[in-house]
Amino acid sequence: MRYENNWQSLNSRPVPGWFEDAKLGIFIHWGLYSVPAYAPIGDYAEWYGYALRCAPSPEHQPTEHQKLYQAFHKKYYGEDFRYEDFVPRFTARHFDADEWAQLFRDAGAKYINLVSKHHDGFCLYQTDYAWNWNSVDVGPHRDFCAELKAACDRSSVRFGVYHSIYEWYNPLYLQDPERYALEHLIPMLKELVTKYEPSTLFTDGEWDHESSVWHSTDFLTWLYNESPVRDFIVPNDRWGKETRGRLGGNLTTEYGLIDGGNEVTAIDRVSEECRGIGASFGWNRFERPEHYLSEDALIKLFVDLISRGSNLLLNVGPTPDGRIPVIMQERLRQLGAWLAVNGEGVYGSRKYRVVQEGDLRYTRVGDTVYAWLTRFPFGGATLDVPYGEGLRVSLLGAPDFPVSLSDDGGRLRLTFGAYDPDKMPCRAVYGFRIER
Repeated sequence: MRYENNWQSLNSRPVPGWFEDAKLGIFIHWGLYSVPAYAPIGDYAEWYGYALRCAPSPEHQPTEHQKLYQAFHKKYYGEDFRYEDFVPRFTARHFDADEWAQLFRDAGAKYINLVSKHHDGFCLYQTDYAWNWNSVDVGPHRDFCAELKAACDRSSVRFGVYHSIYEWYNPLYLQDPERYALEHLIPMLKELVTKYEPSTLFTDGEWDHESSVWHSTDFLTWLYNESPVRDFIVPNDRWGKETRGRLGGNLTTEYGLIDGGNEVTAIDRVSEECRGIGASFGWNRFERPEHYLSEDALIKLFVDLISRGSNLLLNVGPTPDGRIPVIMQERLRQLGAWLAVNGEGVYGSRKYRVVQEGDLRYTRVGDTVYAWLTRFPFGGATLDVPYGEGLRVSLLGAPDFPVSLSDDGGRLRLTFGAYDPDKMPCRAVYGFRIER
């Protein structure tokens, strides 16, 4: 099918099915901001460079949080130390693409989104459009898109990228945003897609202008009709200040919010929630264990999302020398261990019935329904599943778990027999397969 250069046509393109089946992706925020690795708790460390250059002016005064970044920088690096001076300290000396890919595979992830370029404009790959401001020309002298793409190709994890539409201090952008889009942004995106053939393209930084200024439909028409990834790439919905949640590819939420608005409770489009394990995307060395999701909270969040038909794009923020912090590794492996038991009710699943509150969530895979109990299964539970003769129910990972079925006003009632809590197959959430 050929798509026309307008939103009505472009919006008719289905999101490739592999993405809706995947359920779990890994976001990777890594760059020069990983060197200072600072943000006030609750803020994003990757915005460090922006805060440094927010000098007072008649039109603009730094926020109180931006002043905290500036005070931190002055104390630890000095007034004359520029953001650009972090380049030699972004060494990546311990980065191993295969180790990362194996960790993500062990976590049960099916795809990644590497931040190829954040709003500071610094690129983690070789590009003709950021001379001397990329990780090949300066700093570690390595092409991280190429290395991670190769490692993902050797595994079962799809390679994808995040790419910022705007750049805070690009002179061309500050002078003429539309010219910047035509001469810099669109050619750069085409170069990135053609060189690395990503499965996902997560754009961001679109909010300053309408999509017409960014020439977003021009690019998407090329992406869907002519690019080498036209049959499988999944772009998102961040293509202009009017598009998020409305136009483009999959719908994106961030820490449960869409477009800075209210919490999303029901989604009718293919969607993806992105968030960090902590409060920041880029590594914030000052976050403590209590600022990170616990194993229990992470698994329950994930189950709630998949029950609504959404993916989870879970972020890690590596250190400047290329290590993924241990607490992040631990959470990924804990989620992976849970998925090793329960994956059959996750991958390829669709919504069955959305529940806003309580201890039960649901998915379905074909005609099989999966009920997810988000508490230790004391006694039993009545499900939002019609009772019927011939139903069979079993606990995932423990087919001998004692469960009996009964009719509770037309709904299926499960009653659990005696069991050893220490022999439960997983923690946090327990999946029950319901089939005829």
